[in-house]
Amino acid sequence: MTEARSGSYRIVGLVVAVLALTGAVLAAGRLRLLDEAYARLFGPPDLGPITFERLSRRSSPNDALVCPPGECGSAPVDIRPPTYPLAATELRRQVRAYMSQEGAVLVAADDAELHDRYVARTPLMRFPDTVDVAFFPTDAYHASLALYSRSQLGYYDFGTNLRRLRRLLEALGPGTAQASLLRWRG
Repeated sequence: MTEARSGSYRIVGLVVAVLALTGAVLAAGRLRLLDEAYARLFGPPDLGPITFERLSRRSSPNDALVCPPGECGSAPVDIRPPTYPLAATELRRQVRAYMSQEGAVLVAADDAELHDRYVARTPLMRFPDTVDVAFFPTDAYHASLALYSRSQLGYYDFGTNLRRLRRLLEALGPGTAQASLLRWRG
C-alpha cells in the first residue's frame, strides 16, 4: 500500500470518528429535548408513590405487577417472585445496580420501608414509566420483593412493563426459575 493511500484511509477514519461523535452528542441533546417535551405535555414522568398493600391495578393493559403472596392485597399479580438467599439490603443493592445499568433514575427512596421508585424510559421513543420496588425480608438472610411498573403515556404498552420486570428478575439470578407467571395480559 502506498503512503498516500494509507494517509487517506487515516483521514477517512478520522472523519468517520468525528461524525460519529458529533451524531452521538446531537442525539443526546435531542433525547433530553424529547424528555422535556413529554414532561411539558403530560406532566412529570414520576407518577408518584404507591402502597403495595392497597394497590389497585389499572383498567388499561399498560402496567405489570410482581408480588409475593400476601403483600399486594387483592391486586391481580403477573408473576410471583422467589425468596432470594440474600438479606433485603443486599437484594436492594443488586436491584439498584441493575436499574442504574438500565438507565433508570432513582427518584425516591424510603429506607425505613425499603421502598424505591424509579423512572425508566423505553429505548426508542423514551416513553417514561414509573417502577416501584419494595423489599420484604423473610429473615436476616432471605428476602423477596414486589415490583410494579406502569406507563405514563398510552393505553397499551405492548408488554414493555412485564418484559422490564422479567428481565430484572432474570438478572437477579438463581431462584428466579421458580417464579411463576400467573396472569397474561396481552
